[in-house]
Amino acid sequence: MLSIVVFLPLVAALVLLGWPRPPGRAATWAWITASVADLVLVVAVWLTYDGGPGVTEGFGFEERQPWIPGVGSSYHVGVDGLSLPLVALTAVLFLACAVHGLGEDRNRRTYAALFLFLQTVCTGLFVSLDLILFFVFFDLSIVGMYFVIAGWGHGQAARAALKFFLYTFLGSLALLLGFIGLYVGSDPHTFDMVELARSAPLDDRPVFGGLVLLAIFVGLAVKTPTFPFHTWLPPAHTEAPAAGSAILAGVLLKMGTFGFVRIAMPILPEVWQTWAWLIVVVGVVSVLWGALVALAQTSFKRLVAYTSVNHMGYVVLALGAAGMLGGDAVARSVAVTGAVTQMVSHGLLTGALFLLTGAMWDRRRTYEMSEYGGVAGTAPRFAALLALAAFGSLGLPGFSGFIAEFQIFAGSLGPAPVATVLAVLGILVTAGLFLWALQRILLGPRSDTGFPDLRGHETAAIAPLMGLAIVVGLLPAWLLGVIEPAARTVVDLLAP
Repeated sequence: MLSIVVFLPLVAALVLLGWPRPPGRAATWAWITASVADLVLVVAVWLTYDGGPGVTEGFGFEERQPWIPGVGSSYHVGVDGLSLPLVALTAVLFLACAVHGLGEDRNRRTYAALFLFLQTVCTGLFVSLDLILFFVFFDLSIVGMYFVIAGWGHGQAARAALKFFLYTFLGSLALLLGFIGLYVGSDPHTFDMVELARSAPLDDRPVFGGLVLLAIFVGLAVKTPTFPFHTWLPPAHTEAPAAGSAILAGVLLKMGTFGFVRIAMPILPEVWQTWAWLIVVVGVVSVLWGALVALAQTSFKRLVAYTSVNHMGYVVLALGAAGMLGGDAVARSVAVTGAVTQMVSHGLLTGALFLLTGAMWDRRRTYEMSEYGGVAGTAPRFAALLALAAFGSLGLPGFSGFIAEFQIFAGSLGPAPVATVLAVLGILVTAGLFLWALQRILLGPRSDTGFPDLRGHETAAIAPLMGLAIVVGLLPAWLLGVIEPAARTVVDLLAP
């Protein structure tokens, strides 16, 4: 089942590329059909998932076949409470982008095929239980997004795509060095994540383990991105097409934070505990830096891009706090659960925000907030969805962001009280910057040119994302019940 979920979009992409001349929007409708089929399969996986602890055992839909047996690498996939929510998020966001793609008229077939390829790559990474398999999908995501930005972006798209590629590819090289270090340090040598988590091979070698963690942390921090590895993010988002930005923020950034909780924490538990204080510092600096720099932006899309640094900082803070032994195991488990919930929440809310920026570009060819005003009077659907996404992103109760951030703060306060209090201030700054942006775009006197409201396909792409964010905010138990067992298992591995 998992292999079908992973590779169905790739098969659809190959069929599209082999289709000589798909008429009109046929390529986009084929993309939508494939994404719907994949989402149906993901829902079936969710409904039949047995809720095992994961991490070291109890993965659902596990598959394992020899791949590179000489180095102990295999095609090993499975899902647990850490990965299943991100697999579902991937399916939902790619379907939203497929529907949004009905408005794209440039080389529809290649555009659809690239996104289908990216869907396979992203899903494959989240279900990978082998380090080499994880790395292959990690690297291929860089290639796919490079072509999306360079081919369908605007402004200085080629330059932004090159900067994105070079930064993230350099990070992937550091990640590969870390994976090789884990292989060298294990006995018997293996790249299997489950076996490595069971044996924790570098616990008795703190110096070597610290160097391996440094390589893995840098590789994943670039992708997340955290301060100071975030400088590739704003230009990549600003010049990318709306759907590209939605996938970049909603899914690709989660590859970094997911790598922390799937690889670094369970395989290097003692080293993670040793350096947890530094990881907490990186998280809180990212929270405050992302919020304060976002406050200074005049471009709405760059503002949203910097809030991604802020929101991913909360995840890093929680995972770092989970490694500190100042709080009890229950609180640290809550922090990990909140971190995974934040990944899902950020994907839904920021994905919706970036698709909304696409409407701004289509109508005015600018993201500068000074060029807008009084949009609520002429575009009520756009205004309503933008307001909902902004309030959700600043953590208002009733939205998924509140559930995630409440758990992060509750779980982190005991182990890292000062850092957590500082991070809470980030919410105040985020609230101010979003309210300021809403006032400039939606209220005040109307600009000279009209702003047509969202079209049918735009509303159909964005509204379900906001609906899911509200469902998670009001009825979170169905999501938290999947995440919590795996989060507890990670914390148990970190126990003294």
